[in-house]
Amino acid sequence: MDMLDLLKRAISAEFTNTITLDGLLLSLVSAFVIALFIVFIYKKTFSGVAYSKSFALLIVMVTMVTAIVIRTISSNLALSLGMVGALSIVRFRTAVKDPIDTGFIFWSIASGIMTGVGVYIIALITSFALGTLFFISYLFGFSSGGKYLLILRYRPDVGNEVAEVLKGAPKHQLRSKQIQQTRVDCTYDIDYSEKKDRWLERLKSIEGVESVSVVSYHQDFGS
Repeated sequence: MDMLDLLKRAISAEFTNTITLDGLLLSLVSAFVIALFIVFIYKKTFSGVAYSKSFALLIVMVTMVTAIVIRTISSNLALSLGMVGALSIVRFRTAVKDPIDTGFIFWSIASGIMTGVGVYIIALITSFALGTLFFISYLFGFSSGGKYLLILRYRPDVGNEVAEVLKGAPKHQLRSKQIQQTRVDCTYDIDYSEKKDRWLERLKSIEGVESVSVVSYHQDFGS
């Protein structure tokens, strides 16, 4: 027996497990439960302008699909090689808006891999630990959540009213101000929260305020 035969036997030994319905269902259920926990953490720590339900569904889908793929290819060498070839031609064209979303995608893929190979307890423990630590980091302000741009346009004669309303706004700092004969354009850095936006409604109700915009941004760029 030469080295090539030994190598073939060693590789084949790793792919002798057969796919069973019980094992597949267990992987799917475990992946689904972990995916729901990941979505829960994502929703609790989300700090953008509008919560994306489609991204939350994507997390669930990626976790479960990864579990199915790993469960399938772990029992067949030919399938595993074919899957590697298929993945090599896939192109991801959708840009990720928030870098933290990439982390959640990797988390869901890792969870899918662990449930796919059958290490359910490890998958549950590591996901719970990771989610707990991330949530604690979020509560202690390690994330950059809550930073927005407040863009105002109003007539010069209502400047005092605008300034009075802004006194009741969350912490903010003037970034730029352009004064023209017929209008004033201001941009502020502000810690905006949808739960405390009554001041925003008051600002919009001022006659002479032409536009009010709140835009999410990342401080990594031009802060």
